[in-house]
Amino acid sequence: MVQVIRFYKTPGLSASAVTEKNKIISAVSSLNIKTLVTESCFYVETQENLKDHEILKIRWVLAHVLTPDALTDVSRLPLQPGENSLFFEIGPRLNFSTAFSTNSVSIFQAIGLKKITRVEISTRYLINFDKTSTREGIRNAEEKIVAALHDKMTQCRYSEPLSSFQLDKRPESWYEVDIVGEGRAALEKVNSHLGLAFDDWDLDYYTELFKNKLKRNPTSVECFDLAQSNSEHSRHWFFKGEMLVDGNVYPKSLIDLVMDTQETTNQNNVIKFSDNSSAIVGYEVENLLPTVVSEPGPFHTDKSTRHIIFTAETHNFPTGVAPFSGATTGTGGRIRDVQAVGRGGHVIAGTAGYSFGNLLIPDYQLPWEDEDQIYPGNFAPAVEVAVQASNGASDYGNKFGEPVLSGFARSFGMVLPGTDERREYIKPIMFSGGIGSMESDMVDKNAPEVGMQVVKLGGPIYRIGVGGGSASSVQVQGDNSAQLDFNAVQRGDAEMEQKLNRVIRSCIELGEKNPIRSIHDQGAGGNGNVLKELVEPNGAVIFTKRFQLGDPTINTLELWGAEYQESDALLCKKEDVPLLQKIADRERCPVNFVGVVTGNGKVILTERDVPAEGGIEVTDEELEEIGKESNPVNLDLEFVLGKMPRKVFKLERFKAALSPLKLPTNLQVADALERVLRLPSVASKRYLTNKVDRCVTGLVAQQQCVGPLHTPLANVAAISLSYFGKVGSATAIGEQPIKGLLSPAAGARMTVAESISNLVFAPITDIKDVKCSGNWMWAAKLPGEGQALLDACEAMCTTMGQMGIAIDGGKDSLSMAARVGTDTVKAPGTLVVSAYAPCPDITKLVTPDLKAPSLGQEGLLVYIDLSRGKSRLGGTALAQVYKQLGDDVPDLEEPDLLVQAFNSTQKLIAGGHILSGHDVSDGGLITCLLEMAFGGHCGLKVDISHKPNGTPIDVLFSEEVGWVLEVGSSEIEKVLFEFKHSKVPCYPIGVSSEAGPNSRLEINVLGESVIDAPMVQLLQSWEETSYQLEKRQANPISVMQEYQSYKSRKGPTYKLSFDPRKIPISSVPSSERHVTVAVIREEGTNGDREMSAALYLAGFDVWDVTMEDIISQKVTLDRFRGIIFPGGFSYADVLGSAKGWAASFLFDQNTKAQLNNFRSRKDTFSLGVCNGCQLLALLQWVGSTNPNALKEEEGVPTIPDVFLDHNSSERYESRFPTVRIEKCPALMLQGMKNSTLGVWIAHAEGRFAYKTPTVYAQLSRQDCIALRYVDDLGNDTEQYPMNPNGSQHGVAGICSKDGRHLAMMPHPERCVLPWQWPWIPEQLKGQMDKASPWLKMFTNAYDWCTTNA
Repeated sequence: MVQVIRFYKTPGLSASAVTEKNKIISAVSSLNIKTLVTESCFYVETQENLKDHEILKIRWVLAHVLTPDALTDVSRLPLQPGENSLFFEIGPRLNFSTAFSTNSVSIFQAIGLKKITRVEISTRYLINFDKTSTREGIRNAEEKIVAALHDKMTQCRYSEPLSSFQLDKRPESWYEVDIVGEGRAALEKVNSHLGLAFDDWDLDYYTELFKNKLKRNPTSVECFDLAQSNSEHSRHWFFKGEMLVDGNVYPKSLIDLVMDTQETTNQNNVIKFSDNSSAIVGYEVENLLPTVVSEPGPFHTDKSTRHIIFTAETHNFPTGVAPFSGATTGTGGRIRDVQAVGRGGHVIAGTAGYSFGNLLIPDYQLPWEDEDQIYPGNFAPAVEVAVQASNGASDYGNKFGEPVLSGFARSFGMVLPGTDERREYIKPIMFSGGIGSMESDMVDKNAPEVGMQVVKLGGPIYRIGVGGGSASSVQVQGDNSAQLDFNAVQRGDAEMEQKLNRVIRSCIELGEKNPIRSIHDQGAGGNGNVLKELVEPNGAVIFTKRFQLGDPTINTLELWGAEYQESDALLCKKEDVPLLQKIADRERCPVNFVGVVTGNGKVILTERDVPAEGGIEVTDEELEEIGKESNPVNLDLEFVLGKMPRKVFKLERFKAALSPLKLPTNLQVADALERVLRLPSVASKRYLTNKVDRCVTGLVAQQQCVGPLHTPLANVAAISLSYFGKVGSATAIGEQPIKGLLSPAAGARMTVAESISNLVFAPITDIKDVKCSGNWMWAAKLPGEGQALLDACEAMCTTMGQMGIAIDGGKDSLSMAARVGTDTVKAPGTLVVSAYAPCPDITKLVTPDLKAPSLGQEGLLVYIDLSRGKSRLGGTALAQVYKQLGDDVPDLEEPDLLVQAFNSTQKLIAGGHILSGHDVSDGGLITCLLEMAFGGHCGLKVDISHKPNGTPIDVLFSEEVGWVLEVGSSEIEKVLFEFKHSKVPCYPIGVSSEAGPNSRLEINVLGESVIDAPMVQLLQSWEETSYQLEKRQANPISVMQEYQSYKSRKGPTYKLSFDPRKIPISSVPSSERHVTVAVIREEGTNGDREMSAALYLAGFDVWDVTMEDIISQKVTLDRFRGIIFPGGFSYADVLGSAKGWAASFLFDQNTKAQLNNFRSRKDTFSLGVCNGCQLLALLQWVGSTNPNALKEEEGVPTIPDVFLDHNSSERYESRFPTVRIEKCPALMLQGMKNSTLGVWIAHAEGRFAYKTPTVYAQLSRQDCIALRYVDDLGNDTEQYPMNPNGSQHGVAGICSKDGRHLAMMPHPERCVLPWQWPWIPEQLKGQMDKASPWLKMFTNAYDWCTTNA
């Protein structure tokens, strides 16, 4: 009997979250709040009655580890609210299971509770108002309060506690659309009913197709299919269309212009304009590979050529209506673009960008923002986009295991001067880029062959994103009905995506035995789109009953058209079905063999019965029978995906009404700077960088943060292609949309220039090897905008042609406008250029942080000024903060000069002659200089004297192309000679000076002092907007601590008690390794490959082992000397960190016995890092006052002595704090005592908490505290962010009393090589040639094993 049982947990929200909710309520209601009480309710759906011991298991999984009694069977809130109270409950909409439910159910399935099929969580609020509040006043305020406390797109109010998840909904039948009888009118009717976004051209074309050519009626499913597959979003009609410019046919399409850039560049693309990603020639590298992929086994190394992948796309409309979920699925979709290239690609890292309207942060007035403007209710406010969209993208990448290494953020909203036209990012931009690698022999997809199996890999079908492709193509967002917008909302499940990725990676790592013959990611249009693309031109028959449904009420139209996430489609041969099934089972990833390639050129979707499992065979006779049946889809691919008539677009040119910039009389540089430093495009992006993983994979060579305080300033991102070499790839972003409002052509040229002047700081092979993704976000079909886009495209392509770089892919989003009342508000037309190139030496990157002062020296500052004496202010940050655009815009007039400057700088970087470098962009030269000082946490003295015709405001705030270099005194002559020799304008402008918080910034123009201020004063101005946003996403107390710490921080002091140059790196072949260890991973583990690499470098025989391998008894732990539990998010940490992982061990008797046996052996060791640390605490292997056995009551573990609780900041932290290694018995830390080192951390629940205060005291007495977070002076600290999680006494790791078991939250495995460190003090670099000090941990373990054999 299906039933839903309820469990309640109090409190439902943390104290700081309650404080934030109080603020939200007070903003929409004048009622005085006395108290706000919250409670969580878990709704658990079970297919059968639960037994007592099963309920005990459920309670253990759901309860907080240290306070299990807070979980109750009945609510602690009163049944009836008082006269002055308001009670309500907010939970997820029930139209599909949440990712929380999917992962919770996975936990219960893993511990044998297969009868549990859904778990959702709600929040219950009881607001008690003071006695002055009346019942009527509360009723009047109720709707506003409830609305303010939930996301209407993904949540709703529950009028009563749920007793069932069933909706009163039956699957709707598909039907014929009577075009033959009614003509176009029938199509217009279904267009309106289903929200298909057909324009007049579409209506005419499809009416003609079905009525006169095919002479049959389409089904509703086919109409829906055509709307998605042939939407602007999917087909890119505008870029491929015919342009009429002032009545004349333009000779080329936009896509032709873009593709022509390939004619003047090096031909290093192996994929361009033809797959889910583009790719360029990479390098031969040594790879760490599993020997077998369908069962547990050892790693080995093998050489192959790996090419470099890049892709980028946007997810704007879904992010605009539901920022968090829209951004998660945008990230997930782009990840699938990387993995679905060729016959499979390796995901490595991502980039992210956000463009949003005026922030209008309460109690933080930015003078250029207009608080009187109105905003539509169907789009999230800009401040919510800034916080929640970046939260969503970050959360997805963190859980999947993809670091974000670079990006941008821009806020803009303005009524253009001299007009009544409002331009604003009401419809925001959520940009996601991805860099990866692929095997050189996996570049080409195999053509479909008759009999090949059509396979769906990944999550089940949910009613998600139904009509997303057409919804995103609506010309002006807000013109669709609200309900159709709800249908386009999406749901991301990073855990499922990661399982999907593991299956694909396993297939790729089989080499020539890779069963994947062709692969495509599922995106816009759902199954209907991806399966047609996959089998074109041969055709296939697809069986509806072979799909896994996440909701039994899914109808056939939704099955075919829903854009449910975490799903790819692939082709394999029938003989490879068992292998693919075996790999998927090991990774617990759903795989469905849904169809077979036929060869008749048709895609037929049939509802007939078919055997439930295995490969599919269809005889010619059966195929003929199916074709004659009434099917929801029976389409000729030639008519759907074949060459269709081009659409014609009439472009009109509207001249921008520009007016000269009128700045306040006698405006002082300091006053202008106070504004500019707070503009989001200029200001610190710390609110974006500290919550996103920047180290996972262990392949990160350069991420956003630089310098001793890890300031988010990096120009360029870089990854390595291997753990065993120094070759990789670099990528950099350019976007200059505000300049494009004055001149679309200039904006495009400056976008290209920005990407190249960022990329210049990574050594690359050749500027002509640079390839770019071009992403266009434009309201292209509105008056004047199509011509503006054409102008921008022409300018970009011409400039790239002159420079020898080229576009090789990209996407467009051409409905960047929103309805606001009766007005249409267009976003600024935006081009984002992502440049990427091979990097022959990832150790030679140059970062912006000034370095000489940290050595007690003065560095010489050199300005590479490509402006030819111009100082134009149009479209600059300065203009924006004074609510203007201006009329004279910075531009790139000499692309060849930029190339010369690029090449000279590259030569100097390769020779090691440059200390630091930073480009001039948003905020101008003054911002460039200040950011270099902020990064180095030091001062500078500058005098700009080479522009005698400009005012200080012009000279310092103009955003002309150029960059600034810091050079050591011994190198300055070489540098000046190189630029003089290449005829590049180069000017010495000053020195870097005095490190630390007491340093000063002194800037003169033509000898006149315009800035003379403490560095930390201007640093705090630059950080303040980020600080205000941080307060909305983290504990305000922690945020304040960090903001105030800038006044006193000096930077960390590292100290070594050993010489890292003596650490051996093993070169022993894998076949000759005899000390065997297992890296054990659970669903959601994402740090296993870099952990395996660290162990391999130390000499171990490293095995890849999954929990499925252990539970299914494919391997036993008695063969291993060490077991390692790496980091990640097991089961997405939905019910607490490592809770599900621990449950898998503790509630399976065989597995628990294996653990006990392993622990009792004296020749074994274990390491738990991050999620693994949390696991070891729950298993009671560390921290236990009774170290010999797990303590249980009634078959359920008791409260452990140590538990890892939520960070004090109440959010995920990605940092590089300093730790000190303590005197302790940990075998992995021997010989390292008193060393003070930086180390990566990446966690949300890393705060050590104890069952009682005596537990810590005992651990301390027994010397079981292994590591502590320390401040800049090397003292234990609880101060945020030096202690990133608030652990008392700075505890970062603990060990067992015998030293064999070590649990630590930091990630030493992600910094065993010097290039993995985000910052190394100049004084320490000479000691870190090949290995970093952290590798000693792993060689210690190896040495212990060999001496304790």
